[in-house]
Amino acid sequence: MTSSTDLYCVMGNPVAHSRSPAIHARFAELTGQRLRYERRLVALDGFAQAVRDFRAEGGRGCNITVPFKFEAQALATTCSERVHLSGAANVLSFGPDGSLHADNTDGLGLVADITRNAGVSLAGRDVLLVGAGGAAAGVLGPLLQAGVRHVTVANRTLSRAQALVQTHSALAALQKAELLAQEPQALEADFDVIINATASSLAGAGVPVPAQVLRPGSLAYDMMYGPAAQGFLGWARQHGAVPRDGLGMLVEQAAEAFLLWRGVRPPSGQVLAELQAAAA
Repeated sequence: MTSSTDLYCVMGNPVAHSRSPAIHARFAELTGQRLRYERRLVALDGFAQAVRDFRAEGGRGCNITVPFKFEAQALATTCSERVHLSGAANVLSFGPDGSLHADNTDGLGLVADITRNAGVSLAGRDVLLVGAGGAAAGVLGPLLQAGVRHVTVANRTLSRAQALVQTHSALAALQKAELLAQEPQALEADFDVIINATASSLAGAGVPVPAQVLRPGSLAYDMMYGPAAQGFLGWARQHGAVPRDGLGMLVEQAAEAFLLWRGVRPPSGQVLAELQAAAA
């Protein structure tokens, strides 16, 4: 245990819905770490200044959520291989020498939740990844490394999906996985796993892909959680798919960030079970 209380936060816009403070507080309680973790609502044009201000207050690190994951990568002085590949970061760590290290634990959290918590193997599966923003960029590499057979990246701006596919083409070839970009309205195939990595749920918008992408028993995963995800989950249930929200991903990516910051792996499975029991 450290002798002082270290300061961390989550930055985003919006951010009031974030459960990260409660999750990290529980991690700290279970591992004997002394820290305080806050929400920080950041102006859309004020991310860099918000990071500087937080560091000046003594902040040790922060999680980054929409829409700042690409900006977080650009601010960093050093980046993990996951960030170099994706171009997006969801974790910043402040070094005592003034350095700013960026990492991305989103994909690790997603894969852990699907394979370990939901019990769904990704090996040999056909995956539809909806979106091409920071959230999608952060998870594509780990999905390919999990042994999927095929990934289609669908985005309403096709050029963004194509750019994401291009940056991951070498990894896909190394993993012997097919990787394609497509517009949502042009989708005709169905998939084993559908992952909504857009902010459509948070914005209350409709489901961004047609129902024919679902196979009976497909896993339909929304990276949002709580009330924001209910529209997507209801749509999936209505069409015979297995719905799952992103609460487990949130907990698992937070556990990876906690490990980076504190050098201690928290019991993520226990914390997820507690959150699910409280929600029930």
